[in-house]
Amino acid sequence: MNQLQVDFKVDRSTMSDTEWDLRVQLAGAYRLVDHFDWTELIYGHLTARIPGAEPHFLINPFGLNYDEVTASNLVKIDVDGNIIDDTPFGVNHAGFVIHSAVHMAHSEQNQVVMHTHTRAGMAVAGIEEGLLPISMFATTFHKRLAYHDYEGPSLFLDERQRLLDSLGEHRAMVLKNHGLLTVGRTVPETFLRLYRLERACQIQVDAGAAGTPSMLGDNIATKSGNEVDGYAETFDDSGYGQLEFAALMRKLDKIDASYRD
Repeated sequence: MNQLQVDFKVDRSTMSDTEWDLRVQLAGAYRLVDHFDWTELIYGHLTARIPGAEPHFLINPFGLNYDEVTASNLVKIDVDGNIIDDTPFGVNHAGFVIHSAVHMAHSEQNQVVMHTHTRAGMAVAGIEEGLLPISMFATTFHKRLAYHDYEGPSLFLDERQRLLDSLGEHRAMVLKNHGLLTVGRTVPETFLRLYRLERACQIQVDAGAAGTPSMLGDNIATKSGNEVDGYAETFDDSGYGQLEFAALMRKLDKIDASYRD
């Protein structure tokens, strides 16, 4: 890939302000995944459906590092994997299969999909017990976490319906022996959910290395999960995750604001 390709930008004048704002947020989320060291080379994906009648969504240009993703080089594709706008980039087929499974359902609750291969996330995905209720963050997923059995690197379209069936009405899922996945209405909501799931996995791995994890009972785990989510939804009337994500974008702007280009 040459420098000209890396520096490619779409024509902003051809899109709505709504799409551009979504691009900026999604590019910011990619930079945050890089900032928190959740990347695995060029793999893993964050996608967002563009509002409108057409089933189009944005995905990262395959081959770029996450710190090279910008609002204007995100690739627009449809649920069949066709690239909509002129771009020198391609997309990762495995990433397309997983993300299009959610986007093709066109659920109002699941407009954004984030999938990572972090060390802690893959560790929890690789144990029989899955995520345990041993921390405040883990309780937000108590009885609200889906699991999907590993079928390989998700290369075949027939897995899409099984991914949807596994997810059900949940907003987070452990892809067994694979990684983590979260969905949501907005980029901020989905990112905050991913942050909490990743943190819960990190805590579990650390706790297991330090001693015997102390698991919470069902009642207190349920109560804690409801209260943590309820608090996040009530203290910020702009939307779940908006306040936290705005703070993180300010952090990014101080480090490197090129994701907005």
